Amino acid sequence: MSGYNSVFKKDLFKDEVILVTGGGTGIGRCIAHELASLGAIVVIAARKQDQLTTVAEEIRKLGGKCDTMQINIRDPVKALEMIEAIVAKHGKLTCLVNNAGGQFMSPASMLSSKGFATVVDLNLNGTFNMCKAAFDGYMGEHGGRIVNIVAECRNGFPRMVHTGAARSGIINMTKTLAVEWGPYNGIRVNCVAPGTIVSSGMKNYPENVVDMIATNDWMSPSGRYGTESEIAASVVFLLSPAAAYINGVNLAVDGGSSLSKGFPEGHELAFNPDGSLMPAYIGWPEGKDNVHNLKHVDAPAKVNELLDKYKKSKL
Repeated sequence: MSGYNSVFKKDLFKDEVILVTGGGTGIGRCIAHELASLGAIVVIAARKQDQLTTVAEEIRKLGGKCDTMQINIRDPVKALEMIEAIVAKHGKLTCLVNNAGGQFMSPASMLSSKGFATVVDLNLNGTFNMCKAAFDGYMGEHGGRIVNIVAECRNGFPRMVHTGAARSGIINMTKTLAVEWGPYNGIRVNCVAPGTIVSSGMKNYPENVVDMIATNDWMSPSGRYGTESEIAASVVFLLSPAAAYINGVNLAVDGGSSLSKGFPEGHELAFNPDGSLMPAYIGWPEGKDNVHNLKHVDAPAKVNELLDKYKKSKL
């Protein structure tokens, strides 16, 4: 198999048009690849066109369909214009994946009000802008499915109070929209809350943080971090007919790490220092199947090496 190795049936999303924001890197890129491999016309949107172009070319080489659009999700007018352009070209927008966002590490005591507001504006307000644009531009009359990518923050988010507040707001907003938009508009709205995922987003962290991440992966009930493919598969499930009766939920995909409150310090004896006994799911083609030399995960090298270890995990 030379394409993305999804666990879902081929043509699951045939003739569907799906918008993925933040689709030029990391988890968004993986979501776009999987949806395209399942027959969807995927539109990826972000601020940086060069990254979008690269991913679109990857998807097309593998036989998928992919358009690109530049967007700053903080601008509600531009968000609606993008939805209207997609509908004008393709005639519909069946699904929306709100993956765009961002944050940086900082203790709350050292975080400025401007830094806090910037992250809240991007993540919370930006996600609302996209949901509202999708509603006004197509889904309000025709129905649809929305998945919002948040973060696992049920026990707070030390060192990232801004994104914890924003993502918690999205989770509550998702529940509200499910109630308001489900009965009369036929729209399902759900969240996926990733735990720590081996992804390109880790390149934004300082080297000392990367070192900590690379050595503490065993400190969770699953004994490892998650993969981009495991998040993508969760999104695909929630968009699929199998989730037709699931509305307003926040699906934690974190290997159980949120069950250990706060940070792992002091809980070392609860976990297995030998690592995970749970095999990881990775959908990217490998070896002779990777005929187009498709780049896999673009995380820092020390973290990327963890994936090779996870592939060998077994009871």
